[in-house]
Amino acid sequence: MTGSDTPPSFRLAYVPGVTPTKWVRIWNERLPDVPLTLVGVPAAEAFGALRTGDADAGFVRMPVDGADLSAIPLYTETTVVVVPKDHVVAAVEEVATEDLADEIVLHPLDDVLAWETLPGRPAFERPATTADAIELVAAGIGVLVVPQSLARLHHRKDLTYRTVSDAPASRIALSWPEEKTTDLVEEFIGIVRGRTVNSTRGRPPTPPQPKQRKAAGAAGGKTGAKAGGAKGGAKGGGAKPAARSGGKPAAKRGGKPRGRR
Repeated sequence: MTGSDTPPSFRLAYVPGVTPTKWVRIWNERLPDVPLTLVGVPAAEAFGALRTGDADAGFVRMPVDGADLSAIPLYTETTVVVVPKDHVVAAVEEVATEDLADEIVLHPLDDVLAWETLPGRPAFERPATTADAIELVAAGIGVLVVPQSLARLHHRKDLTYRTVSDAPASRIALSWPEEKTTDLVEEFIGIVRGRTVNSTRGRPPTPPQPKQRKAAGAAGGKTGAKAGGAKGGAKGGGAKPAARSGGKPAAKRGGKPRGRR
């Protein structure tokens, strides 16, 4: 099978915490003949997947590393601290990083937050993954600060989370190789940006149908004929003047003249 005979398809990468369900659903509705394959990748490997062609586009965490990749920022996530349900933090709705000063704050190697200074006290060693850090939180070893989507992804019944008001935040973007902005990539960009199915961006405008033009011309001709007939009747005197009040000419109103008495 040659390249030109290969049916079209679209591969979409996404990092942990991103839920692409609604965009995939819209894609399947609009392009049912073009299968979309989801490719889950760790945040640190997302840009490599785009460069090697393992994905045509992907939901990544910013910043985008390199001028060869285009990106559209989508949203900024809330940052939370994950704690055991019986932890003192669980009694409030929101905390600041200074409130964690006495806590052991776990810092996994796959952390996606750009910390200048990590709050709290450092752990003896860094967990390899966020999933490993969650297990340590459940064991009472420390607490973990992450984007809210990751706290939900690793949800456990014995843990909860609260917003951290002044922590760094993670931003999600749609990214793709700039030199490979294909028609299918443009289609997915349109879906993510909320364009309707009738949007003409990236597509040639639909030409007017011949029947519609003919019908419009016929309708215009009839309208012109009626207007011309009305004007011609007025000029040629074809229409009789309206009768005066009473319905009879004035000369016949009185009958015979009365004689003087």
